[in-house]
Amino acid sequence: MNVSGLYIYPIKSLQGISLKEAQVLERGFKHDRRWMLISEDNSLITQRTHPHLSQVVVSIDDENIAASYKGMPDMKVPLVLDDGKNVVAKVWNDHVEAHQAPSHINEWFSKIIGEPSRLVFMKETATRPVNPERAVNNENVSFADGYPYLILGESSLADLNKRLESQLPMNRFRPNIVFAGGEAFVEDEWQKIEIGDVQFHVSHPCKRCIFTTIDQDTGQIGKEPLKTLATYRREGNDVIFGVNTLALSNGIIKVGDPIIPN
Repeated sequence: MNVSGLYIYPIKSLQGISLKEAQVLERGFKHDRRWMLISEDNSLITQRTHPHLSQVVVSIDDENIAASYKGMPDMKVPLVLDDGKNVVAKVWNDHVEAHQAPSHINEWFSKIIGEPSRLVFMKETATRPVNPERAVNNENVSFADGYPYLILGESSLADLNKRLESQLPMNRFRPNIVFAGGEAFVEDEWQKIEIGDVQFHVSHPCKRCIFTTIDQDTGQIGKEPLKTLATYRREGNDVIFGVNTLALSNGIIKVGDPIIPN
């Protein structure tokens, strides 16, 4: 089994970026979901309520995140923002210290979203613990829904696609690490794995939501894959697909690296 894809999502709920190699940190890959859009009451804004956010294309260089959206000029967002207005952003039940982006950036995103919104950056000193019942070393997480890493196998997606009328791409599931080889859902059986020189703890299957029903290329919402997954990938009342994962060490991993369960 080998890594076949690495992905980051610098601004939560916008398009992702494919990488050849990625820096593994405690709270997620470097630059992964360190930015997030919030509403007037400081709550997160995602594709769940604004599916057209899937159409905001994101790229990254050494200094900026570049965001583009049809009919609008591109916007550049500094990778590090440490002098913005302090904000306490709400991510589900968590409250996280963040810096607010400059007004011209917020105005740009507000036009896309259709309501007043702000872009915020997670402060370097901010803490957001993962569920203590799932933590190994009191890990923190970025603005991701709950865990730093999501791993999904190509064989698992192939198994799902056999059951669907229309094939779905991997981007529906927004993984961080994709791997080739192994049987479908072999990742469910892992507890610890090594990729390159980095060790990971595989915590538990990921509960999937309406987000997976949003076509990332068009922003259209359908019934799949939840309808089909619910017929054979259930854990209690939850639909599961992919595994939530914690990094036990830092380092660099690359596409092509072997995955070694242990």
